Amino acid sequence: MATTKAQAPAADSRRWAALFFIGLAQLMIVLDGTVVNIALPSLQRDLGISDGDRQWIITAYTLAFGSLLLLGGRIADHTGRKRTFLIGLLGFAGASALGGAADDFEVLLIARALQGGFAALLGPSALSLLTVTFTQPKERAKVFGIWGAITAVGGAIGLLAGGALTDYLDWRWCLYVSVPIALIAVVGGYAMLAESRSGGRARFDIPGVLLVTGGLVAIVYGTSQAESDGWGSAKVIGLLAGGAVLLAAFAFVESRVSQPMLPPRLIANRTRGGAYLSVGLAMVGMFGAFLFMTYYLQVVKGYSPIRTGVAFLPMTVAVLMSAGGLATRLLPKVPPRMLIVPGMLLIASGMLWLRTLETDTAYVEGVLVSGLLLGFGAGMIMPAAFDYATHGVDQRDAGVASASVNTAQQISSSIGTALLNTIATGATADYLASHASQGRSPAFAKQAMLEGFVTAGTWAAGILLAGALIVAVLMNTPRPRHQAVTEDAQSAGVAEDAEPVLAQP
Repeated sequence: MATTKAQAPAADSRRWAALFFIGLAQLMIVLDGTVVNIALPSLQRDLGISDGDRQWIITAYTLAFGSLLLLGGRIADHTGRKRTFLIGLLGFAGASALGGAADDFEVLLIARALQGGFAALLGPSALSLLTVTFTQPKERAKVFGIWGAITAVGGAIGLLAGGALTDYLDWRWCLYVSVPIALIAVVGGYAMLAESRSGGRARFDIPGVLLVTGGLVAIVYGTSQAESDGWGSAKVIGLLAGGAVLLAAFAFVESRVSQPMLPPRLIANRTRGGAYLSVGLAMVGMFGAFLFMTYYLQVVKGYSPIRTGVAFLPMTVAVLMSAGGLATRLLPKVPPRMLIVPGMLLIASGMLWLRTLETDTAYVEGVLVSGLLLGFGAGMIMPAAFDYATHGVDQRDAGVASASVNTAQQISSSIGTALLNTIATGATADYLASHASQGRSPAFAKQAMLEGFVTAGTWAAGILLAGALIVAVLMNTPRPRHQAVTEDAQSAGVAEDAEPVLAQP
């Protein structure tokens, strides 16, 4: 069995400085997932992109990112996590510059796919660097509280930045903004990070790569096509069925090869499985909320892009308070489901609050309340889920374990957004058809759009409630316990001063 060769942890100050640059890279990845969203109307007009093609500006990024993450995790494990981290940053910066300078749809599409591909290298290497750098339970609680807050608020910051850059500069700066961030992280990461890698000869599971990539692409593409073609179309059914078959074949192959890309032992663990599920479902709720609230504020309420971004700030503050103030303190003391399940219930409540919205509902009574519920819920979930998704993993699997939780995040956001958007579009069309006698006034169109958002939000809440029940049963990890000590040590009073450690799954 391969052994892990990792340099000794850097001095304390260097490790915490390294956390800053790793967090900066993670913020850039998450921010890029939403910063382009608000700029889409301007971008579409400028490049002459059709309504049918505009979705690919978002999907090209999430598809490349989500489908290549597992491969990126294995590359990080075998070729060096610091090296992969730096290459991912430089590649992301180059792809962002290419996208900002794009003069046509095809070049922009290539740039977005390249961004996603390099993010697939960057994401797992960043998280696995945290896993091997911070090993003490108290440190891990603090670090993953910070990490969870960055992950949860990055999307909202992206919406705010996208609105400001589009209003005051140009949509191209929504892509250019990643270049200086990446370069700063490269300089700091090179200086502060220690290299670590799995020992032994690197063997990449090529059949597994092709099967999982093909399966995920087919499912995400099929889900996105359901918006225009309908769930019952032969194309959508074929894509979803084909994707399921490919993923089933991937699971079979992984159980047979000597060095699988995704070791079955990672997924079979109930704690890690619950963590992956909770991250995925949280992203379904959060990205669905971003989509619906953005259109509600801009189309129904008439907000500008920058005002829409500002409207999301209370959600960001709620995430920071929940993740940094509550979850970080409770994480070393309570079972993970005591944070994750209430967090999922809060997000479900935030989606259900959309049912109170009317076309003339005040911001404070509607979007603000929903945003606060969503923010507090996400802040409770993310630190615990990211910590337990990688806790107890052998260092040789740190990269792929990190990639798995990032894959759950990206694929769930892609599938969830497409699914909820399809539900919303269908509900809007049904409302228009059933109220055709009322004409087609702007007020009526806004009401129909709102009806779609409310229906999709209700579905999202139902999915989250079901997920909360599954996590409550599945994720049975006990509360963190103290280090085991001998009876002599206990009698000497050592137990009271022992440092708490997370209970092994």
